[in-house]
Amino acid sequence: MKLHKEDFVQISGDLFKVVQSGKILGDSKTFVDSIPKKKPADIKKEFQQHKKSEIFNAKDFISKNFSLPEEKKIILDLPPGREMEEHIELLWKYLERPPVKNGNNFSTLISLPNPYIIPGGRFREVYYWDTYFTMQGLLTCGMISIVESMLDNFVYLIDNFGHIPNGNRVYYISRSQPPFFAAMIHSVTEYKKDSKWQLKYLQPLETEYQYWMKGENKKLKVGETSGKIVGVDNNKIINRYFDTESVPREESYSEDVEAANKLGKNEKARLYNNIRAAAESGWDFSSRWFEDEISISKCVASEIIPVDLNCLLYFYEKKLSEMYSLKGQKIQSDKYLIKSIQRRDLINRVFWNRDKNFYFDYNFKNQNTTNTYSLAACYPLFFEIADSEKATSVASIVEKEFLKPGGVITTLNHTGQQWDAPNGWAPLQYITIKGLRNYGFNRLANEIKHRWLELNKNVFNRTKKMFEKYNVEDISLSAGGGEYPLQDGFGWTNGVAIALLKENG
Repeated sequence: MKLHKEDFVQISGDLFKVVQSGKILGDSKTFVDSIPKKKPADIKKEFQQHKKSEIFNAKDFISKNFSLPEEKKIILDLPPGREMEEHIELLWKYLERPPVKNGNNFSTLISLPNPYIIPGGRFREVYYWDTYFTMQGLLTCGMISIVESMLDNFVYLIDNFGHIPNGNRVYYISRSQPPFFAAMIHSVTEYKKDSKWQLKYLQPLETEYQYWMKGENKKLKVGETSGKIVGVDNNKIINRYFDTESVPREESYSEDVEAANKLGKNEKARLYNNIRAAAESGWDFSSRWFEDEISISKCVASEIIPVDLNCLLYFYEKKLSEMYSLKGQKIQSDKYLIKSIQRRDLINRVFWNRDKNFYFDYNFKNQNTTNTYSLAACYPLFFEIADSEKATSVASIVEKEFLKPGGVITTLNHTGQQWDAPNGWAPLQYITIKGLRNYGFNRLANEIKHRWLELNKNVFNRTKKMFEKYNVEDISLSAGGGEYPLQDGFGWTNGVAIALLKENG
């Protein structure tokens, strides 16, 4: 499927720049999600004819020519004193979207063949890594049908674009998100207790893996890059986040332009590319990606090799080895087994800081681990890559530095960015809890679970809402930071909460 951004008036051309630069609709995502009421070519022509008129009003022009997305308030018919668990189970239907066939060709929304769950609020489409955590709750609730529908939607996206994009929007195609597809397949396989069921996803998984590994056969020197791969010593390769485009994100145009406003042309392009790489990480934004650990204008995400991304791709290799083995294809199975072992060894060598006894991201330009302590260090525990000594050290630091009254903080840095302190996020609580349990740190895992769920419940009792993120340091305050207001819904918060509430029966 070939979709070109220049064919969509909401994300390209003079009108787009006028609307986004002038912040005419407030949230930058509103216009890119709008739907033209007539052919884009006619709208462009009309805009060119009237834009210099003294009586031209951009907001009126938009209202006349576009249908704007509506922010529907979540209103559920529940009695006073309802429980959070009951609220979440009713929310699933509210957040479900039907398949759209022969949809509006002028919309930036990419139609999907099966129903799916959205996060909620301004996030009106499916998101890649959100879906894994949403699925944990859906499976806990026995909603296997929609989970399989969402997996099949991802197969549809892989078949049409060669990878799973950030979300099912035209403006998201150039980048992906943390690759949880193998982990999704694994979760459903465990739920079904049928190892051979997963084999129908072998080819899509292989295709998705190759998207991340494109250029792997090139002999890269240390620090050389090719797309999403980076050369390290002994002709080994490892992965980074990377977007091929070097322009402002369409859905955050004014924010990106503002971040780059003091830079020269080439420096701007470099910053936009790095901002897009950080957006692909899902952690948009965090001090993890900033050279000075403070400012987005110092974002160098494409120069950083992330520990969590490489743990996810280790699991791809492990899963592909398992699936080929089930098919009786020993050569292919052994190939991926060797790849997984090599990546496991690289993870423990490249990302482990012996002086600080913790996993960190790696800056391949500086050839050093970064200084940002983050919960990405728990991914080697989640995927059982760490040895017991490393896991013990990570657990000790998590308890001493990250554990707060409402759960665990994302990083130790207070920058005003949403993926830093004082915020906690459901996916990282889940990764941390499960990772700690893999190594027997059940007391700490259960303490994090208890504090997180109590925070969820207390905020719900005050607001009757489930939020995208939470302030885990001061549990009387709301979470902050980011490029938009706190969002209500919320897919992965619901999924993790219900999975943790109902685990072990």
